[in-house]
Amino acid sequence: MINRAVIVGRLTKNPELRKSAAGNSFASFTVAIDNRTKPGEPKTASFINCITFGNTADNLAKYTRKGSLIGVEGRLQQRNYETKDGRKGTALEIIADTVQFLDSKGTGPGANAEPNPTPQLEKEDNKNLESIDIVDDDLPF
Repeated sequence: MINRAVIVGRLTKNPELRKSAAGNSFASFTVAIDNRTKPGEPKTASFINCITFGNTADNLAKYTRKGSLIGVEGRLQQRNYETKDGRKGTALEIIADTVQFLDSKGTGPGANAEPNPTPQLEKEDNKNLESIDIVDDDLPF
């Protein structure tokens, strides 16, 4: 059976880093992803709960903040739980094997005010560049 999930979106809040009884790190976080809509329809989003472990969890908590653009790859897991008042529920989440930080260094949320290290083009070089118009709906993600 194949069970892989790959999403790209923004963190809805800062990741919650915790430690297990054995001292292992794990982080839970929620990623907002845009739903595909037809032109003229209002945009909607889905909010996907995720969990990751070990160094990935430590790095996620250290280097990302609410609004950071990340890519998540992992497997879907459904679990059952019972609330304090006895009601039963289920949760569907991604157990993340890999989390990629997709914001440019120094430009994401919480970044310091250092100048962008990208070299600037001279005016002369700039006139030979062509612009490309891409509609968001044409992108596969």
